[in-house]
Amino acid sequence: MKEVNEAVLSSEGNYTVFKFGNNIIRFKAPYSLEKYTEVREWKHGYLVVSAKYAHNDKEEEEYIDLIPILENLYFEPDEFLMPIKKVRVAYD
Repeated sequence: MKEVNEAVLSSEGNYTVFKFGNNIIRFKAPYSLEKYTEVREWKHGYLVVSAKYAHNDKEEEEYIDLIPILENLYFEPDEFLMPIKKVRVAYD
């Protein structure tokens, strides 16, 4: 069950998808990304995740910094990120 202050990370095709509230943010993912498997750390817009890539049988550690992405989309990063307490990986 999704918590109120929880965001969701996933991938769709060549894109990473970050969902929080009514906002869905898509941005280009690494070319061989198959899927994200775990959020290891969430720190105010900075994610450390486990990801599965087509070129490697083992999961790899990946880093995502949402702040420049939010700024490029004209979001106020601090305002958008402040209520997020947790991020989880989920696929519909």
